[in-house]
Amino acid sequence: MSVFSNRNFDQHENVVFHECRASGLKAIIAIHDSRLGPAMGGCRMFPYSSDEAAINDVLRLSQGMTYKNALAGLAIGGGKAVIIGNPREATAATWGAMGDFVQSLSGRYITAEDSGTSVSAMQLIAQRTPYVTGVSSTQAHQGDPSPSTAKGVYFAMKESVRVRYGQNHLSGLTVGIQGFGNVGRHLCKLLIEAGVSVFGADPNQDNADSARALGAKIVDPGLLMTLPMDVFAPCAMGAILNSDTVAKLQTGLVCGAANNQLATPDVELELMKREILYAPDFAVNSGGIIDAFSQYSPTANINVEQQIAEISNTLAAVFDYANANGVTAGSAAVKLAKLRVENGLTPEKSLLSA
Repeated sequence: MSVFSNRNFDQHENVVFHECRASGLKAIIAIHDSRLGPAMGGCRMFPYSSDEAAINDVLRLSQGMTYKNALAGLAIGGGKAVIIGNPREATAATWGAMGDFVQSLSGRYITAEDSGTSVSAMQLIAQRTPYVTGVSSTQAHQGDPSPSTAKGVYFAMKESVRVRYGQNHLSGLTVGIQGFGNVGRHLCKLLIEAGVSVFGADPNQDNADSARALGAKIVDPGLLMTLPMDVFAPCAMGAILNSDTVAKLQTGLVCGAANNQLATPDVELELMKREILYAPDFAVNSGGIIDAFSQYSPTANINVEQQIAEISNTLAAVFDYANANGVTAGSAAVKLAKLRVENGLTPEKSLLSA
């Protein structure tokens, strides 16, 4: 099947395939839109069931990065890389070959850590190309943007709770977290410190044990989405919200770190019918890319903490527009993102008047 006829193709500027016989690397880099600057986005490694599944993922993820970066007010475009394979089988040769692949694009794409990759992997990539971020030894977490992603989700959750439940704090709420990896674990800690009752699931026993040590209750992954909770926070892989799972949800709010949480955009309409508010993932989880951009472009003088806190205000504008115009929050977020791309990040007078 041609990439051009793929349902997820959205006038992407570049979709580049690469195979390195020596290392066994099979990877795809997609650049969706570079009007705001060179594309930046994470490098994901996953044992995709097929090449088509990998193509679908990289197309959707790179589009999401365009929207995410624009909503975060960053002068960078949207791109993404996926590596087809098991992260546990990756070697130094894998990351070196990936660095060569990134380098071959001459700076049009800047890579970073994502699901299935790590700071150490980025450091190996950085030995072959300068077009990588999240490797700064002077950053608070040695380059790891995950804590910043979690912090952004935390601020977004507070705003979403204000809109959905009419309260300005999270204390006393129950949050179910799907996935206690780097971001989910940090989010768990922030929520528990805020007086939230947290439960969740992760098939990785080490991740589950880490969350349990923080005070979270661990439940069966198959039961998680069927349990009553105030907020469901997906923090693992995407496309977990579909007709079947939405029908089982017992919550009034979905707000989490995972990318592409909706299997298809129309799933949000099903959430609306059930009076479940959806906080668009690309508006919620931009804390990490804000951190990564700051590391890559220190001369941009980004105030990371301040810009992460701004996620709340951006999300408030999205919810206001959606409510005033009777559209989904996802549609409102895309509209705002496209306005920022088309106008070169010039602050819009108001999304409500757009």
